[in-house]
Amino acid sequence: MRHNKKFNHLGRTNTHRAAMLSNMATSLILHKRIFTTTAKAKALRKYVEPLITKAKEDTTHSRRIVFSSLKNKYSVTELFNDVAQKVGERPGGYTRIIKTGNRLGDNAAMCFIELVDYNENMLKETKKAPKARRQRKKSAAVADEAAPSQPTTEETLDVSSETKE
Repeated sequence: MRHNKKFNHLGRTNTHRAAMLSNMATSLILHKRIFTTTAKAKALRKYVEPLITKAKEDTTHSRRIVFSSLKNKYSVTELFNDVAQKVGERPGGYTRIIKTGNRLGDNAAMCFIELVDYNENMLKETKKAPKARRQRKKSAAVADEAAPSQPTTEETLDVSSETKE
């Protein structure tokens, strides 16, 4: 029985999975957004968020721990210099997964995974639209009063009946 074994192996051996997650984490840190399957993105989120938390404290020890996972000095430098500065006040939740639909060939669920503070479109405060009022605007009411009134249909019928007699 596989009780309490919810780790997703992604159909790979342990070493293959570790190398893949390390490469994906490096790509995410350098490019700030990558396109992948939803299962890989969820596994990557569990892998990269503790690394970003470690990067908040810039010590030699934390750099060595992160380097042992990423194995790329350029991504470690980017993580400690730029990313950690930008997410310094955030208490967690450094990544966002945006689902995009299914892949054409094998119908796999695809998504974007991105660093939250680097998407300018999502960072903008959305202004709430004012609630629509059900009243007529004053300019329309003034225009109705200024325009000559058209006779109603009853008045038109009365006038036409009087002209016939």
